[in-house]
Amino acid sequence: MLLNDKVAVITGAASARGLGFATARLFAEQGARVAILDLDADAAAAAAAQLGDQHLGLAADVTNEHQVQQAIAEVINRYGRIDVLVNNAGITQPLKLMEIAQNNYDAVLDVSLRGTLLASQAVIPTMRAQGSGSIVCISSVSAQRGGGIFGGPHYSAAKAGVLGLAKAMARELGPDNIRVNAITPGLIQTDITAGKLTDEMRRNILAGIPLNRLGDALDVARAALFLGSDLSSYSTGITLDVNGGMLIH
Repeated sequence: MLLNDKVAVITGAASARGLGFATARLFAEQGARVAILDLDADAAAAAAAQLGDQHLGLAADVTNEHQVQQAIAEVINRYGRIDVLVNNAGITQPLKLMEIAQNNYDAVLDVSLRGTLLASQAVIPTMRAQGSGSIVCISSVSAQRGGGIFGGPHYSAAKAGVLGLAKAMARELGPDNIRVNAITPGLIQTDITAGKLTDEMRRNILAGIPLNRLGDALDVARAALFLGSDLSSYSTGITLDVNGGMLIH
C-alpha cells in the first residue's frame, strides 16, 4: 500500500461528497491513519468513524491559528508524526466583481489562503524533525483561467494565492526534504456544484472538456495520493492539473 504506516491530515474533509472525504477514504484504503479536520466536531468524528477506528476527526477552523495548532498537537499526541497534509478547506461565492464586499473577500481569502498557511505552519516543525513530509495544496482551475464558472474573482484570487504560496514553500522547505505541490481541479461534481448546473450549462461546459465528462472527487483524490506518496518523491513545487483538458497550457 502506498501510504502504509503514514499519518495524513486533511482539512475540510467531513462532507460526504467532497474532495476532502474522497481523499481521506482513498488514503485510508492505502494504509494511512487519517485525521480529518473540519469546522463541525460531530461531522468530523462521524466522517473519521466511517474510515475505521484508527482514524481521527477533530474540530478546527483553519482561519484560527490557535484551533489549528491545537488540532495538530492532538494528532501528533495520538500518532507521533505527520507525513502528509492536504490543504483542502475552501469556500466559494458566485459573485461578480462589483458585488464583492469586504466580508466576502475576507471569508474566501481567509479559508483558502490563510487556512493553507496556518495548517502548513502547524505541521512543518514535526515534518522537519522527521526529515520528511508532503504538503498538498488544493487550488483550482479558476486560478489559472480567471474564474468563469461558479466562483467569483475573489475565489480566483484566493486560489491563485495558494499556487504562489505552495511554490514558495516548496523552495524554502526542499532542503528539509519536505515536498509541497498543488492540484488545480476543474469542474468536479461535489456538494458545491450539486443542483447548480442546468442542462444548457452542462452542455456548454462539456463542449470545452476534451474528455467529455465532469470530474469526480475520486479523480482529485488519486492526484493527492500521487503527490502524498513516494510515487512523487522527486516532485516539488509542481501544479498538477485535474481538469479533463478544460485548460491545456
